[in-house]
Amino acid sequence: MVVGSITHQIESPLEAKRLWNAFVKDGHNLMPRQAPEIFSSITLLYGDGGLGTIRQINLTPANKDFSYVKERVEEVDEEKLVYRYSHVEGGLLGKRLASNSYEFKYIPKAGGGCICSYVIHFDTLPGIPPEEGKAKEIKQTSTALFRKIEAYLLANPNLYC
Repeated sequence: MVVGSITHQIESPLEAKRLWNAFVKDGHNLMPRQAPEIFSSITLLYGDGGLGTIRQINLTPANKDFSYVKERVEEVDEEKLVYRYSHVEGGLLGKRLASNSYEFKYIPKAGGGCICSYVIHFDTLPGIPPEEGKAKEIKQTSTALFRKIEAYLLANPNLYC
């Protein structure tokens, strides 16, 4: 078993609270609409998006690794703009990973804009090493998705204010 983490930061001209509202508060609606090539649907199975909420993310066949993942919300701190969740079923759990969790922070910058920072914590299954190049792929994919949503928000300045 290998315990590891992946960290990444993305700078944006958008306000932290606006990105928080888009990604955290309404991501289950926004992501499938704006990235249908990745997400076929995101369904809240239990809860309203707050602590303890379970949601299922269904992916399109474009994702070769898995078709769905269920996530449990572990923390929603609206004051500090911190959002944490863990995978509880699907994804790479049981295939390559024993556990997987995420922490996102939306950090306002002086003068405007923000930094979106995230850390992915993972434990591989016994005997399975981390995949070479996977961290780079995750960072590239997440940055591309972030930029796509960011462009949509920039083009629609009255959304998620």
